Amino acid sequence: MSTPAASQELGAFLRAHRALLKPEDVGLPPTSRRRTPGLRREEVASLSGVSIAWYTWLEQGRVTASRQVLESVGRALRLDDAEMRHVLRLAGYYEPEASPARGPVNGAVQPMLDSWPVSPAVLLDRNFDLVAWNAAWSAVWGEPSAVSADRRNLMWFMAADERLRGALRDSDWEPLAMSVFQHFRAQAGRVPSDERIAALYGRLAADVPELSHWWSCHSVGELTSRVVTATPVGSEPIRMSLSSLRPVDDPASLILLFTPESQDDGARVSALVNRPLRCVGLARKAG
Repeated sequence: MSTPAASQELGAFLRAHRALLKPEDVGLPPTSRRRTPGLRREEVASLSGVSIAWYTWLEQGRVTASRQVLESVGRALRLDDAEMRHVLRLAGYYEPEASPARGPVNGAVQPMLDSWPVSPAVLLDRNFDLVAWNAAWSAVWGEPSAVSADRRNLMWFMAADERLRGALRDSDWEPLAMSVFQHFRAQAGRVPSDERIAALYGRLAADVPELSHWWSCHSVGELTSRVVTATPVGSEPIRMSLSSLRPVDDPASLILLFTPESQDDGARVSALVNRPLRCVGLARKAG
């Protein structure tokens, strides 16, 4: 079942989504001006078929709920599939946690990453820290080892790294960055008390204060396939298709792969990989 920390996170998640709904969104008549935005607890309780006291305790992390009741609450709050999976994971009803890996998988995965010479690829651990990458990744997005270890995380790179952000058009950057964050929240929510997660949020708050509203958001989602356009310094635009896969030896890890859309796109990545290092430039090294 869920831990006390997960129960608190579940309550916060439900409160956040209750605040997003208006009575008319769920078939209730609009009412006079409300002191706080969103549905009232008694309205969610009524729609879910539970008592107001019990639903209040659920938001306070004081009770456990059956899968069926949580699904009823999810329907009342109009949660989508990814959000409902997040609720069930927090409550301990979704898939069991993967067994710990028998050992670091980066050594076994590195040859696979290197086998994609013109496709930027990276291995992320369960906290989205970068633990292995190929030459194409460094050439297009910047060399991860050029930043301090506490910042070597996909969330930090998407939010704060000047080279990666500068290579993406605004129309590609924000949807991709938000999708990364939503997927991270869905995965990190299973172990909300993890010290690395807390440290990462602290680093993001310090380095990118203008995005503080992102870190307090309770939105979750899946990192789905998409096509993005990158324009690294000294290169013409490169169109690549993003896909992801999980190593069997450690299902909590994630491999991201950017596959060039055409031969010309692949040739541009190859030119960056084979260009002298001094011309490529490294990702900004934060102090």
